[in-house]
Amino acid sequence: MQADSIDTGTMRNGGNGELTRALARFVADTQWQDLPAAVRSEAKRALVNYFAVALAGSHDPTLDRAVCGYGRFRADDNSTIVGRSERTDMLNAAALNAMSANVYDFDDTHIPTIIHPTAPVAAALFALAESHAMRGDALLLAFVLGVEVECRIGNAVSPEHYQRGWHITSTCGVFGAAAAVSKARGLGEEEIVWALGNASAQTGGLVETLGTMSKSISVGNAARNGLLSALLAEDGFSGPDAPLEGERGFLRVTASKPDWHALTQALGREWALLNNTYKPYPCGVVLNPVIDACLDLRRDARWSIDDIEQVELTGHPLLRERTDRPGVRTGRESQVSAQHAVAVVLSRGKAGLEEFSDAAVADPSLRALAGRLRFVDDASWPVEAAQVSIVLRSGERHSHRVHAARGSLAAPLANVELADKLQRLTTFGRSGIDAQPLVDRLWKFEHEPDAAAVVRLTRARGPD
Repeated sequence: MQADSIDTGTMRNGGNGELTRALARFVADTQWQDLPAAVRSEAKRALVNYFAVALAGSHDPTLDRAVCGYGRFRADDNSTIVGRSERTDMLNAAALNAMSANVYDFDDTHIPTIIHPTAPVAAALFALAESHAMRGDALLLAFVLGVEVECRIGNAVSPEHYQRGWHITSTCGVFGAAAAVSKARGLGEEEIVWALGNASAQTGGLVETLGTMSKSISVGNAARNGLLSALLAEDGFSGPDAPLEGERGFLRVTASKPDWHALTQALGREWALLNNTYKPYPCGVVLNPVIDACLDLRRDARWSIDDIEQVELTGHPLLRERTDRPGVRTGRESQVSAQHAVAVVLSRGKAGLEEFSDAAVADPSLRALAGRLRFVDDASWPVEAAQVSIVLRSGERHSHRVHAARGSLAAPLANVELADKLQRLTTFGRSGIDAQPLVDRLWKFEHEPDAAAVVRLTRARGPD
């Protein structure tokens, strides 16, 4: 289903709800057969990656504390917490599983918004599926549409939205979850507008929280509140006519010059999931080319860490804006620190979860090297590129430039690499589940008669 063209000129004089309604109509009318084969395939790839990262994070201290805290307010025990033996209710499951999938910043990334689209949407849908019967193809369809909505809203407010301090995965993810659950519940156009309106009342999340446990709250809320928004709409809980484009709607409040065309242009012809990427390293996506370059420099090194006088990092200004974080104190902070990433990769020649842990951050030799880094901004460089130059005490200089990072749109991870990621991260997460049956079911998920059967495979046995 392709959306009709919308005249966005009226937006300058106040929104009348046409854009919100166009998105709602698109969600309501689009069917499984309308999805191109490449989009269907990408949806399954996104879910393989989702369960990989959710299983990895399932026993992080953030989740331990959140499961305990949220558990005091659960309504029942009907829903799975991925990778754990505890059960909870639907709303808490949506929140906790979104947290788990995002806690290590190892989840997927939409280009160019840098939204992590899957965690809020998939967590909400699988929580719903355990209480409301759903086929695999129905969940995949709802997932695709939820991602489409959140990323189009993200495109409409980017890049200013993030620069002003809004955590875009959280603020846009709630709309994606609401749209996806609305589709899964078979809501009509009017109810979906209400769901988006209900979601607009529950947006939140600040960039200031990155590197702390607090960031997980807003990511969890995106899934939980999006699910709640749609369920309320299903019960007739109404909202504003123009929650997105209204005079005091989401777009105008969170960006000074929204791109109205981004909401509906080529709707049904261009798909957000085809601009989705999957990370080979557990850190901010702008660090991927930096790590690639450091690994290449380290591989052929004829110098030692002690020989390094300075490290120069050349890239798009966004690289500095998001990762200039010296003196990090925790593994979580290190995931968005160029200083730590460069130091640990040049020192160890690896970039796994262990390299972005509290123990790695405490290594004094890494702290010393991290202090020798300087940024060189170049706005002409794409975000997925970077150059690392090592200046030795002898004056010798070694540089390596990466034009397209591994895992980027130009160099995507293959299916076998995503499956391997799920296997590795399942082991890391200590859940004790067998990853292979999960992988096998996900690659054939559109034929699954019971979508919830997949998430039940992630239940751990016995006490945690």
